[in-house]
Amino acid sequence: MGKLDPHTVFDLEYFFQVTPDLLCVAGFDGYFRKINPAVSNTLGYTEEELFSSPISSFIHPDDQHTTGQKRLELIGGQSLLNFENRYITKDGAIVWLSWTSVPILRDKIVFAIAKNISHRKRLEENNRISYLMQMINDDHKRRFKNETKLSIKGKLSPASGITEQNTVEHTHSDQLWLNSFEAIVRRNAGREDLNLTFISGELALSQRQLFRRVDQILGITPNKLVRIIRLKLAWEAIASGKYRTIKEISSIAGYNSRSHFSKLFKDVYGIDVSELL
Repeated sequence: MGKLDPHTVFDLEYFFQVTPDLLCVAGFDGYFRKINPAVSNTLGYTEEELFSSPISSFIHPDDQHTTGQKRLELIGGQSLLNFENRYITKDGAIVWLSWTSVPILRDKIVFAIAKNISHRKRLEENNRISYLMQMINDDHKRRFKNETKLSIKGKLSPASGITEQNTVEHTHSDQLWLNSFEAIVRRNAGREDLNLTFISGELALSQRQLFRRVDQILGITPNKLVRIIRLKLAWEAIASGKYRTIKEISSIAGYNSRSHFSKLFKDVYGIDVSELL
């Protein structure tokens, strides 16, 4: 392929319109000035809706402060590279974006490009929770393999006031409780009324206590833990080699909608479940 003439004129507007990455021009006033179709398609808003409200109104509340600080840096003339934050789509979903932005001080605007990294973030979160659950389980097995370890004399930590014995018991308690939670989901995965009300009732807890306990152990919500267990059921069913249809796998995992299950599976693992069957 020959070298292009350096004076060749390209239709950059066409590139702006067709690229799958999110491209935008934003003013120092915090409003979009120009966006490509990928921005609307990703966030679910019309161009008119995106232009008429401050950009900050589309950002996840927990990320608004950090994003505001980065915006001040841009206004001060500092470029932004691989800055990650969350946006809320029109239907309430969370989208993770990774931004590279360059300020043009002369015109008081910012040229920005963003990649949708939601899949990567969901996979990282799923792996993190799976790792934590496995770590707790391994620690439980290691500590309680020999029953005599239960009689370890506690060594008081002057700084924290926590004994080694208390730490062992806390880990054991957490593991047993997680095992109970998982067992409930596994036994009742096919029930239409498998929700947090049902689970909290089985565990003899209020929903508030359920949220607090799961957050304390794993740092996530009970709904996310249920989803992880359901997807774990799906993986186990696939690995068994006994099932050949998405309908069978989704049913085992407790999803009535094959399309919803397939979308969720791909969102988390980045692969079509049909490719594994």
